[in-house]
Amino acid sequence: MNRELLEKPFDPNQIKQREGNFGKTLDYIEGHSVIQRLNDAFDAQWSFEIARFDMLEDKDEIIVLGKLTANGIVKSQFGSSRITKARETGEVISLADDLKAAATDAIKKCATLMGVGLHLYNSSGNSASKPQNSNNHSSGANANSNPGRNNNSHGGNGGNGRISAKQHKYILDLIKELGWTKSELNQKCLQAYGVGFDFLNRSDASGLINELLAL
Repeated sequence: MNRELLEKPFDPNQIKQREGNFGKTLDYIEGHSVIQRLNDAFDAQWSFEIARFDMLEDKDEIIVLGKLTANGIVKSQFGSSRITKARETGEVISLADDLKAAATDAIKKCATLMGVGLHLYNSSGNSASKPQNSNNHSSGANANSNPGRNNNSHGGNGGNGRISAKQHKYILDLIKELGWTKSELNQKCLQAYGVGFDFLNRSDASGLINELLAL
């Protein structure tokens, strides 16, 4: 185990930001960056499993208990994700993607117990890499959930690909209802996720949908 590498601060370009509660801006690390750090620190000799999961239908939330094992060390933490439902019908969009998002949230929290991303706690005290919903996005992990939600990563890393066609259309429909332009949407995405709307990954698209639904 390379403890120095585990606790090494992430580069500024790896630290993302999103809007949190009460007008706060939260820092977080994407799931694929956390996975890469674990691979580097343990020479890819680590494993992660979901010990159990529960669906809280009254709260539209999924809770998972994850277990990270590396170098004989075992760390367990809970992760969560909202169950994404269409605004008009209340239909569940993609339960599998919501489960993946909760799993990503759990792995990021487990990694934090091994020292990954601890500098975000010390520097700002409001990091989204702290135990929270990924939806965060996250993870951070990061919080929230919507069409085609998946793990936190860009360009297919960590099991998550580019924004799905279903998500893309749904978001465009939402901004039309809100009276936003595509340019305003792009600006929002650049500020919150560091990429334009068309280049969001599925997890970030999930977080964006949750924000738009809350407006």
